[in-house]
Amino acid sequence: MPKRILQGTVVSDKSDKTVVVKVERRFTHPVMKKTVRMSKNYKAHDEANVHKVGDIVFIQESRPISKDKCWVVVTEAQAEAQA
Repeated sequence: MPKRILQGTVVSDKSDKTVVVKVERRFTHPVMKKTVRMSKNYKAHDEANVHKVGDIVFIQESRPISKDKCWVVVTEAQAEAQA
């Protein structure tokens, strides 16, 4: 099964080797027939601490790294190669 890749914006980089990425999705509400925006925050592993607040990054599913961190920041080249 392929690993999911999501695109989002870094909202926090305070933790060591970890960034919090906000991923926004848009869909049509089944009853109201209106476009709805929902967002979710994911903790992702950033080994080199290179990403800062406001950066747009791709994150990929991985094995659990800690209690609530099971995503890894990947480069754009890696994301496009797997898509």
